Amino acid sequence: MGAGPGDPNLLTLRAAELLGKADAVVLGAEAHAPLLRHCREGVEVATEGDFVQRAARGQLVVRLCEGDPMLFSSVVEEVAACTAAEVDFEISPGVPPATAVLTYAGIPAATGVPEFRVIDAAQEQDWAAHAATRGTLVIYNGIGDAVSIGKALIANGKPDTTPVAVSSGGTTTEQYTVVSSLGRLQADLKHAGFTEPALIVVGEAVALRDKLSWFETKPLFGWRVLVPRTKEQSRALVEQLTSYGAVPEEVPTISVEPPRTPQQMDRAIKGLVTGRYEWVAFTSANAVKAVREKFEEYGLDARAFAGLKVAAVGEATAQALVDFGVKPDLLPTGEQSSEGLVAEWPPYDSMLDPINRVLLPRADISTDTLVAGLTELGWECDDVTAYRTVRAAPPPAPIREAIKGGGFDAVLFTSSSTVRNLVGIAGKPHNVTVIAVIGPQTAKTAEEFGLRVDVMADKPSASALAAALAEFGAKQRQAALAAGDTPRRPSQNRRGARRRVK
Repeated sequence: MGAGPGDPNLLTLRAAELLGKADAVVLGAEAHAPLLRHCREGVEVATEGDFVQRAARGQLVVRLCEGDPMLFSSVVEEVAACTAAEVDFEISPGVPPATAVLTYAGIPAATGVPEFRVIDAAQEQDWAAHAATRGTLVIYNGIGDAVSIGKALIANGKPDTTPVAVSSGGTTTEQYTVVSSLGRLQADLKHAGFTEPALIVVGEAVALRDKLSWFETKPLFGWRVLVPRTKEQSRALVEQLTSYGAVPEEVPTISVEPPRTPQQMDRAIKGLVTGRYEWVAFTSANAVKAVREKFEEYGLDARAFAGLKVAAVGEATAQALVDFGVKPDLLPTGEQSSEGLVAEWPPYDSMLDPINRVLLPRADISTDTLVAGLTELGWECDDVTAYRTVRAAPPPAPIREAIKGGGFDAVLFTSSSTVRNLVGIAGKPHNVTVIAVIGPQTAKTAEEFGLRVDVMADKPSASALAAALAEFGAKQRQAALAAGDTPRRPSQNRRGARRRVK
């Protein structure tokens, strides 16, 4: 089965289907490990071994191959082994690097040219014949001999001004491309540090990269971004950061746990059902989750909110309610915070409101801002601990070292508690790391810990925070290009960081 060129999202639908049915998977390379997400739980995984014997025992075995298994691979010998053992086989094609890497590099391999030639430099080649082609050459397995290949093409009539691109880490966030010409190849590759797998592309199509490059020009391309949140909270944020070209790494700083004594929540749910409250105010998605779990425990569903007014502090909390089947009656139109919620909360009116009580299912460390504001408006609040937030365990040593040593390009702080807890379990981020915060209060906490705030969201949501970081990254990139420099990630600016020469 073809594993594709590197980006796990380029796997074919047929390949994903086969992985989902497989009894055993033989990885062709460590880079194929992310593809195991398509497999069933308990699938047997091996990096080598006789997969033919496994199949002969009745297992459905998937053998992963780089790119397309029918292009420069040992599939013919492996198929012969299957035939000899009377094992049925299927060859599932994959997206080949020869086209995918070029597309991700912004190079149109066969646009406006009559020929597109793919070459395996590991085999003996007639470079005179290749030099005569009027189209694009894509060369596999040639990075170690790139300079001599360039000289051979020039010696056989290819102009030394012919554009050349060398790209490694193709279709992944490690992709790195150097554009040169046959005559300058030696000088431009001298400090680039390329290793296999890499592709060499020769031809006029390379010149169109400036107009068509879309992947390596993403605003956060290759940025290693720390996301200090709980796993449940970070999923959408991770997807958004990935769309900007970033490499997000989740480091939980807060663990959400049930309250030590559940009786208070039990009484609150009973009161909610029996009509004790006029309003229920949710200040976090975790509060929605806690109430939902209690409902399920008692065999209730969203219909129990009938007749109640429901408020949400922000968009993320409102979405959690909608997912539960509840549409909020009140959502701040301005600042999405306890203050913003109080600013738009209606005062208690004994003529209009038959009940003056509000249920606030919240964390054990919540501030008194909302309670004080609602009390001033004439409401009586039942402030109930729906869940506890405790500091998570420290991350592994390599993560801690990367945080303190500048290995991360940016860190996103989505609350004051994430600042306090990250510093507490892992130490302060390095001064080259871009600090992005969700709002003024989080910025204040970050500054109290001696951190320089570089980015602040225009509204307090994780999505807005990721967008603000992307805008910051885009401006940094544009400034470097305007100055005639090669754009560099923040982590590349720390002392001792490896420099790549364009």
